[in-house]
Amino acid sequence: MERRILVPVDGSEQAMDAASFAMAEYPDAELVLLHVINPTEAGYSAQASIPSFSEEWYDRAKEQAEELFEEIRAEANESAVTVSSDIVVGKPARAIVEYADDHDIDQIVMGSHGRSGVTRILLGSVAESVVRDSTVPVTVAR
Repeated sequence: MERRILVPVDGSEQAMDAASFAMAEYPDAELVLLHVINPTEAGYSAQASIPSFSEEWYDRAKEQAEELFEEIRAEANESAVTVSSDIVVGKPARAIVEYADDHDIDQIVMGSHGRSGVTRILLGSVAESVVRDSTVPVTVAR
């Protein structure tokens, strides 16, 4: 039975490194790339009050996710790793854990985020929350 490894990607260097790590470490597994679109990132600017803004913002976020997937797929093709991808909307840590539970994922490999100090305390760490709440093993690549 082929293992399914969930690799959340957000465009950060750490997430891209985690994808490379997963490809090298689990060459026979299926890598499931997941991008979580966080609606709170649309913000509360003046633009947010324009009716079409949220739809445009969402479409742009989906396009950026597909670009990330293509970049990782190009690397995966060189090493013959099987890759699938998905986009969900929600709070990143919760969405990652729920996706793993709902989609027969065997392990999560994710990058640590580079936050430190006050921003880490105030914003929390997605990786830390996933490690704490996941029902499957989590590898945090640094």
